[in-house]
Amino acid sequence: MAFREKVYEITKQIPKGKVATYGQLARLAGNAKAARAVGAFMRVNPNAPHTPCHRVVARDGSLTGYSGIGGIIGKKKMLEVEGVLFMGNKVDLSRSGWQK
Repeated sequence: MAFREKVYEITKQIPKGKVATYGQLARLAGNAKAARAVGAFMRVNPNAPHTPCHRVVARDGSLTGYSGIGGIIGKKKMLEVEGVLFMGNKVDLSRSGWQK
């Protein structure tokens, strides 16, 4: 399976109410240095919402790079509806970070 497909398959496993970071997905897919590539994959995600790219955030919990409806504001709203907890405009990774 190609790296891109591994990233998408892992992303599908992120449950509602949780988020993963770009770096975390890169590491889980086998290339810890490919966080930017993961971001590029999320930007062109061909299978949203079945591959929930909105559940992927920066390592500090920032909501970066969302090309779906509503942009970053839409991403935050979707995450809040799913139960993700925020501290200001950043995801509280200690409570809403996905542990795999």
